[in-house]
Amino acid sequence: MHFFKKYSPFLQLLKLYVAVSFILRIVLLFHPITTANFSWQEIIKIFISGLASDILIFIIGSGILWLYLLFLSNSKYDKPWGYIIFGSLVSLLVYISFFNTILNEYGGALPEIGISFIALKTILFGLLLFFPKYRSKIRLVLFSIAIFIFVLVIVQNALSEFFFWNEFGVRYNFIAVDYLVYTNEVIKNIMESYPVIPLFTGVGLITGFITYLIVKQSNPFLENLPSFSDKIKGFSIYLVLFFSALFLTPILAKQETSANVFSNELQANGMYRFYLAFMNSELDYDKFYKTMPEKEAFALLKVQIPEIKDLSTIREIKSDKPEVHKNVVLITIESLSAEFMKCYGNDRNITPFLDSLATKSTMFTNLYAVGNRTIRGLEAVTLCLPPSPGESIVKRKDNKNKFSTGSIFKEKGYQVKYLYGGDAYFDNMEDFFSGNGYDIVDKKTMKPEEITFSNVWGVCDEDMAKKAIKVMNQESKTGKPFFNHWMTVSNHRPFTYPSGKIDIPNDVKSRDGGVKYTDYALKQFFNMAKKQSWYNNTVFVILADHCASSAGKTELPIDKYHIPAMIFDPNTSGKINPVLMSQIDIMPTLFGMLNFDYKSKFYGQDVNAPYFEQRALIATYQDLGLIEQNKLTIISPKQKAKQFDLIPQKNETNSQFSLIYEEKPVKKIDKILVEEAIAFYQTASIQLKHKKYQKEKL
Repeated sequence: MHFFKKYSPFLQLLKLYVAVSFILRIVLLFHPITTANFSWQEIIKIFISGLASDILIFIIGSGILWLYLLFLSNSKYDKPWGYIIFGSLVSLLVYISFFNTILNEYGGALPEIGISFIALKTILFGLLLFFPKYRSKIRLVLFSIAIFIFVLVIVQNALSEFFFWNEFGVRYNFIAVDYLVYTNEVIKNIMESYPVIPLFTGVGLITGFITYLIVKQSNPFLENLPSFSDKIKGFSIYLVLFFSALFLTPILAKQETSANVFSNELQANGMYRFYLAFMNSELDYDKFYKTMPEKEAFALLKVQIPEIKDLSTIREIKSDKPEVHKNVVLITIESLSAEFMKCYGNDRNITPFLDSLATKSTMFTNLYAVGNRTIRGLEAVTLCLPPSPGESIVKRKDNKNKFSTGSIFKEKGYQVKYLYGGDAYFDNMEDFFSGNGYDIVDKKTMKPEEITFSNVWGVCDEDMAKKAIKVMNQESKTGKPFFNHWMTVSNHRPFTYPSGKIDIPNDVKSRDGGVKYTDYALKQFFNMAKKQSWYNNTVFVILADHCASSAGKTELPIDKYHIPAMIFDPNTSGKINPVLMSQIDIMPTLFGMLNFDYKSKFYGQDVNAPYFEQRALIATYQDLGLIEQNKLTIISPKQKAKQFDLIPQKNETNSQFSLIYEEKPVKKIDKILVEEAIAFYQTASIQLKHKKYQKEKL
């Protein structure tokens, strides 16, 4: 059968896909971000299991190729069938061009796309029908274009997987799915971050050369196209392979059970990981994770939050001092790992302003971000609850009218705004913040003269700092206090910023440059703020949204969640607070410093309160962690639980600024800590599912 002989395009592309995947695994295995050692058994499993996975995924993904090959035929051009098919295509083209069709109902570009596709198909079929003398040459050209597209997908996917690994240290996940949604930003980011002309030229040349080899090898297939009976037999065999691959692929994926996370990632197939991420953007806690009776879960939570009653987190927060209604500016800094700051041992002097501000602030040296994406950090400081499995609440449909820091400030008579240098449409921020009572100030609200520099992510932080000062000056004239949440953007790939501002050239596109420029912009903001009448009556909360990298040897490498955080009040002196805490605690702690009386639903707590139990919550989109009692407890889908002893490594700077811990699997799991982790995440899931985390009605 032609479909399975050595010159078959199906087998030629299968060989290519397997070869490219093999090379990619080797490259990723020796990539600097792959910080793990592998035993020979692990390496064998990576390549043997990986090979099997690649073959199965290719079989599933080659359905379009099979449809294309099945329709290659000479007999369909014979009279009268050729004229009937051509007449049908012409009629269809006329119909979708001049009459109302389902494409018009959907609107947008769909009608134009449909018309263009049918027109092209009609023209090509007409050429093959009316010029039989040139049919072989025309078919060869069309076949070469089709093979070029298939080869390009294979080569481009491998390149994309490499760059994704280079950024995150994993195969495709939720972030890759998000990239499909925000194609414009991602394409611009690539254009500004990488040498795209030589890169794409290289991809084009490689794809063209491979296409030439495959087309040349496939000539016997084109010269002697399969008969109808051959097609029936070949396609029947393919269907058996297709359904077998559908059955075996998830079974093979379940074998990715190594304690070495990198081993599991290298063993996996990137396209299948993408499919899983796409299909599971939200994970039902009750379905995938360990659970306990609801009453028991809330009883355990009460140990951590003593004031709660019944099956809820609602409680009264009371202060014995008068409330202080100072202005509040919350600045979440893009990708600011703790390791970038001097006090944590960095000797490159890339955060000179923040280093100086830290000495005048209350600095929280043992604070952990809840996740590794901006929207997770925004969720944490806004909703102050544990990260939920799957997609962030910011991205979900049910993301409005939540109990939030903004709702507390509004209750106290504050003006509430969210400031962002880019388009707040990105990552659904606009929908989330506006749906929770925030006014939005983003790039769309800025006048052309207010923008001196911008890239794909928005205006530079310096421009946004100037805009923020203008906004706050207007707010101060109203006589009402203000709460402004500013999210920075400049410390993000491609790390471009105005020239001549710092000693790292703006065309280097380095992470250090991005960090240092954001630090510079913050200095300019504070220099301007000091000159304003509202400055001395304002408290500034500064922390990162997440770390710069999330890759590590374990599911949750805690050094990749350790972020700097400080609260600066111009009227108070600096001090260090070394308490173990979570990103969700920073705003309740601020409320405590302002002596706010309020009804709370927050899981986050005032860490200065005498009853506060030290702990931190960290997570990926599926692994949910609790740091407590020098242990990291992780609960995962399929009701799994793991635990690691956290052994601090030597820090030559200061023990209060420890960053690195060895995560050593425990010999015996502490069941109480596992139950506490379950209590945090299960009760949070219950609150969200049953809409108990909504804003209190006044």
